[in-house]
Amino acid sequence: MAVFPASIPSPPISSFAIGPLTIHFYALCILTGIVIAVWLTQRRLSRRGAEGGLVIDVALWAVPFGIVGGRFYHVVTHPGDYFFPGANLLKTLYVWEGGLAIFGAIIFGGIGAYIACRRRGLRFTAFADALVPGILFAQAFGRFGNYFNHELFGGPTTLPWGLQIEATNAAFPPGLPAGTLFHPLFLYEMIWNTIGAFLIIYLERRLRLHSGRTVALYFIWYGVGRAWFESLRLDPTEFVYLGLKANVIAALLLAVLGVIVLVVQARRHVPVPDGPYLPGRGPAARADAVPAPEPTVSPAEQDGSDAAHVGAPPAEAREDPRP
Repeated sequence: MAVFPASIPSPPISSFAIGPLTIHFYALCILTGIVIAVWLTQRRLSRRGAEGGLVIDVALWAVPFGIVGGRFYHVVTHPGDYFFPGANLLKTLYVWEGGLAIFGAIIFGGIGAYIACRRRGLRFTAFADALVPGILFAQAFGRFGNYFNHELFGGPTTLPWGLQIEATNAAFPPGLPAGTLFHPLFLYEMIWNTIGAFLIIYLERRLRLHSGRTVALYFIWYGVGRAWFESLRLDPTEFVYLGLKANVIAALLLAVLGVIVLVVQARRHVPVPDGPYLPGRGPAARADAVPAPEPTVSPAEQDGSDAAHVGAPPAEAREDPRP
C-alpha cells in the first residue's frame, strides 16, 4: 500500500552557494515564472500577428517596474518589519528574503508595460490579454518560492496536507506548541492560479474575448481567490480598515474593477481588432511607409529609341493606331 505523508515538511534549505554566489530558491522560482510568462505571451501575440521578440522589449520595462513596485508595496504595508530603532534599512532591498506584493507589481508593472507598448506601437489591451495566462503561471511559481522561504501559511490545521513550520520562525504564532501544522496557503494559491490560467484560456477561445475582457476575467478570478487567501493568513498587517486587511480590500477592489471592465466593454460592443498594433504602427505600416524605388531609364530610352525592338522607328514616327 502507498503511504502518504501526514503533513508537508518545509524544505531544509532556501539557498545554496556556487563559489562566491548565493543562489536563493525564491529568486529562481520568480525568474522561472518570468521566463514562462514571456514565452507564453510571445506565443499568444505571435498568433495575432506580432513580431518575434516583442514581449522581451516590453518585459525589459515591465519586470523592473514590477519588482520595484511589488517591493515598495510590501515595505509600505509592513513598516514595522523594516523601520524600528537599530533596523538595517538595506533590508528593504532584500527581495530574495521574500516580500514582493503582487498588487504593487501589477500596478507598477502595468505602468512599465504601458510605456513599452506605446513605444513599440502595440495595443496595450492586446498585450495585457495575451499576458494573463502567463502571469497566472508566473504567480504560481512565485508562490512555490514562498514554500522555500517557509512563509505564506494560514491558521492551524489537522488536515493531512498541513504545513510544518519550525517554532523558531519569526512568523510562528506565539502561544502555539511546536509541531503545530498550518494551512499551506502557498499551495492553495498555486492550485488556484494554475486552474485560473487554463480556465481563462478556455473561456477566451470559447467566447472570443478581446480588448481587455481577458484581463477583466483575470481581475475577477485572482481578486476573489486572493481575498479568501488573505483572510486566512496569520502574518499581521498594520493597515486595517473596517475590520479588513489592506490586501483583502485591494483584492476585492481588483475583482470589482474586473466586473466594471466586462460591463463597459460589453456595452461598447468593441469590434474584434485587426491585429495587435495601433493604427499606423507595426511591420505592415512600416513597409507601406517605405517609398517605392523610381524606375530607371536607360540612355537609349532617353534618346527615344526602343530598347526592346532594335531598329524600330522613334515613337513620334510610329503610326497612331487610334481612329
